[in-house]
Amino acid sequence: MIQFPIIGALALAGGTILEKIVLIKRKIDIKLYQTSSFLAIALVMLPLLYFFWGVDSNALETRNILIFGLVVVFSIAANLFTFYSMKWEKVTVLEPAKILEPLFVIILAIIFSFFFEGLYDRNVQVVIPALIASVALIFSHIRKHHLDFNRYFIAAIFGSFFFALELVVSRLVLDFYSPISFYFLRCLFIFIISLVIFRPKFNKLDKIVKKEILVVAILWVVYRLMIYYGYISLGVIFTTLMIMLGPVFVYIFAWKFLKEKIDWRNIVAAVIIVGSALYAILSG
Repeated sequence: MIQFPIIGALALAGGTILEKIVLIKRKIDIKLYQTSSFLAIALVMLPLLYFFWGVDSNALETRNILIFGLVVVFSIAANLFTFYSMKWEKVTVLEPAKILEPLFVIILAIIFSFFFEGLYDRNVQVVIPALIASVALIFSHIRKHHLDFNRYFIAAIFGSFFFALELVVSRLVLDFYSPISFYFLRCLFIFIISLVIFRPKFNKLDKIVKKEILVVAILWVVYRLMIYYGYISLGVIFTTLMIMLGPVFVYIFAWKFLKEKIDWRNIVAAVIIVGSALYAILSG
């Protein structure tokens, strides 16, 4: 099962870079992009629903419907903040803010573990390596110019927090759905709400952009499904530790495809992450 979050980390890196290309080079409005990307995700998942649809009757309880609603609201906020920051700032400049997401997930999961027994792992042999890896990752990305927070950097921090909050809250109801059903319903509701609020003009998207959005959608489907399967089978914090390989791949892909420079400190952080992951695996 360990391969699930590793595959998710690769998909996260690829989706982040391609999304950046679509938003910047194609000059797409973030509201149009959000609506069209979630439509693409829903369409990508439609064939999978025939084989993997599954919703437990407990999902229809008022409490669980409200939790699902919070997931949708947090996700909309997270995406808007993230798209806004990515459209106007470099991937590498925003990475310190985006890197906060794993740390937020770990901290929130620890807090939630005191209120919801059995859903969130609190094993110190996993928590400590995960915290070490996340802190190392954050410090490896900090530069002097990052201390001057601009609106885009702050937006990216809010995006990371809301993504983390959405992921941790999702675990409360994830057992009542198959991961594919949960992600499909989540994205479908986000699409409907975005469509009603933003009323985007899809005719502004040419064929090339539509194909690129479709590829991004496939990558996000892979990423989220790997996370959800990881949460169920491996635990929230352990999965987050493995997903931290994603930012490493982001820098490699940004260097390769966007010609952005890679720093030696990222290599050191990668070594710490791999070491932390190996420790958690071998001690588990």
